[in-house]
Amino acid sequence: MNSQPLVPLRALENHVYCPRQCAIIHGDGVWVHNEHTRRGVRRHQRVDSGSQSAERGKQVLRSIPLWSETLGLTGRSDVIELSDGIPIPVEYKSGSRHGDAADVQLCGQVLCLEEMFNLRIDHGFVWYGGPRRRHKVPMDATLRDRTLDIIQKVRADIVANQLPLAPNDGRCNHCQLAQHCLPGVVGPASGAAREAFADSVAEELFLCDT
Repeated sequence: MNSQPLVPLRALENHVYCPRQCAIIHGDGVWVHNEHTRRGVRRHQRVDSGSQSAERGKQVLRSIPLWSETLGLTGRSDVIELSDGIPIPVEYKSGSRHGDAADVQLCGQVLCLEEMFNLRIDHGFVWYGGPRRRHKVPMDATLRDRTLDIIQKVRADIVANQLPLAPNDGRCNHCQLAQHCLPGVVGPASGAAREAFADSVAEELFLCDT
């Protein structure tokens, strides 16, 4: 691996959801909890325990460190189930399925496991706490190529040391980092908000000069 920065596995999901959010978290080191992330922390207590158990005839390992020297990835798997000697990752999410962000994060885990154990893994699972159901994710060529592309994009944003544009859409209403991102000021279609912000700054400067 070269000297480029490591990419955290969870950054893959963050980037798919919102590249700007990903850069704020993993580039600027900013993190704020909200009701959704707190719920996720509570529901992750068991998978974060690092315990092992035998369930449904399979050995279940929790909170397992993962890495890929080739891709510069690092992180943890919530759960790994050993099925006939093959490690199958299971990612736990507290809500419901929306898009493929969790699939990309899961694929990153598979790429790490394949390098670590020198084997091929054809699927993984995402457990969604909302409907309390497990979703099987095939590790096909399309998902693998998309994941490799996201890894490079995350690393490029970290190296660039510059935040991507804010989307300023419905995602921002539920983002715990909205006060750091300021999507209404710097995002697209927000000219009026930018003008109001500029006017307020100008007024403050005027008051400081008087």
